[in-house]
Amino acid sequence: MRTRISEFDRLFGSMDLLRNRMNRLFADFDRLYGGDLQGMWREDYPPTNLYDFGDRLEIRAMVPGLNREDLNVKIQGNYLEINGTRKSDAPEGYEAHRVERPTATFSRSFTLPCDVDADRVEAHMKNGMLTLIMPKPEAAKPKQIAIS
Repeated sequence: MRTRISEFDRLFGSMDLLRNRMNRLFADFDRLYGGDLQGMWREDYPPTNLYDFGDRLEIRAMVPGLNREDLNVKIQGNYLEINGTRKSDAPEGYEAHRVERPTATFSRSFTLPCDVDADRVEAHMKNGMLTLIMPKPEAAKPKQIAIS
């Protein structure tokens, strides 16, 4: 019985060692090639918060280092899509010795909890934060019913 436990210990110890080596390999790849495998390539980029104020929805997306010209927002009904591109800021004709902010594109889509009035949506950009104010159509707003 003792032998089986030690075999499992060796097996899981080897698996832990392999996992640690793989983590180091990916970290080295990130450092060497300037990639941010945890950044814009993630499915949940940009990180967002969605708030419901009753008469409107508001979404705030963190997009540091991007300008409004780098972003594209589409809304239809309760579907929202945010696309963007981080362009190279390297001076033309120069050789980069280290690139930690590579050129990248992203696309994130959301199914909102209700339809919004796309004609009245406002978008603001300040300090790397994209804010979308999305008014609900009259039919989607809650209506107080008086009880007689």
